Amino acid sequence: MIELQRFADTAALDAALAEAIVQSLREGIYQRGAASLVVSGGRTPRGLFARLAAAPLAWDRVTITLADERWVAEDHPDSNARSVRETLLRDHAAQARFVPLYRDTAEPWSALAASAAALAALPRPFDAVVLGMGEDGHTASLFPAADTAPAPSDTATPDLIGVRPTRAPHDRISLSPSALLDTRLLALHFTGAAKWSVLCEALKPGPLGQYPVRNLLQQEEVPCRVFWTA
Repeated sequence: MIELQRFADTAALDAALAEAIVQSLREGIYQRGAASLVVSGGRTPRGLFARLAAAPLAWDRVTITLADERWVAEDHPDSNARSVRETLLRDHAAQARFVPLYRDTAEPWSALAASAAALAALPRPFDAVVLGMGEDGHTASLFPAADTAPAPSDTATPDLIGVRPTRAPHDRISLSPSALLDTRLLALHFTGAAKWSVLCEALKPGPLGQYPVRNLLQQEEVPCRVFWTA
């Protein structure tokens, strides 16, 4: 269940996606007095983050967390938390509460329960989840052929999993597919012709593990809004 939106350039994409996110956050604040936003790291969302940070909003009622995190300290160049603090938690959005996923342990598996407990404090369903996509079809840190293990949980669908990618650096922690889909706005945000080709392949029938982004594209729980520009 997807909604494809193509834009003339990155600026137009960032403006439209920021507007959709802010609208969803405002609705969450209006309906329950608080809102939650899940974002991804990397270079692609930096322009989006700048627009969000400048948006007038009751950011003190918004809690932000990450879709996934590399298992590195926040002062590491590869830290998603570092990217969010530097590019999103500024200007108006500096008032938002940030819940990182990383804990100071040697590997993510020993910290899954603590990170899941912190995540449980966010308003659910999330008001917006914004994800990217790699050229291998991964999203968040759901990679093809990765070793994964869930956090201890009383439910069959835990919110977090530990991940050891086979072709990417660092162990990871990631929201599970069920947690990513627990949202009112699900946005897939990417640029470039190469990734468009990947999306076209992922839209074809096939196993979820081949292109993990299929967890978003081939489900009927929530519309996946694809924001793309060449």
